[in-house]
Amino acid sequence: MALLVAGILAVSATAGHAAEPLPVPRGEVLLTVGGAIGRGNAQDAAGRSEARFDRAMLEQIGLIEVNTATPWHSGVMHFEGVPLRAVLATVEARGSNLLATAHNEYSATLPVSDTARHDVILAMKLNGEAMTLRDKGPLFIVYPFDSDKALQTDMTYIRSVWQLRRIDVH
Repeated sequence: MALLVAGILAVSATAGHAAEPLPVPRGEVLLTVGGAIGRGNAQDAAGRSEARFDRAMLEQIGLIEVNTATPWHSGVMHFEGVPLRAVLATVEARGSNLLATAHNEYSATLPVSDTARHDVILAMKLNGEAMTLRDKGPLFIVYPFDSDKALQTDMTYIRSVWQLRRIDVH
């Protein structure tokens, strides 16, 4: 899987033609991806391309489920969301690190390689219910903590940004 994701990112980054722009969101924008991307649907204040996603656009990428305990919940939780690696492929990300920023301006850096090694998701649902700002949503970076003891570290927990609003690719 890691080779497939790396291959997708490499092919996207070296494509010899202009990327087709993403559709424009029709609903509330939940996520903006900026930085080193090859495909967007908007421009920031400095004229750089960025990709804005509403809920329907994220769901269209495809959802997966992760059942895992977290340090912030009691017991094993059922999360549903879009694989972060799929979002990166969609925007033709060209970087090795991601700066994830929450609504409250908390930010953390995570390596793109995490998304190739693990099913890191942008969780949109918790136990079948759409997540809101009140319960760490509308987007929450969730690692499959129970799948690998090596993920149960402070470093990984720090990377699990909740109330996510923006990702910058570097």
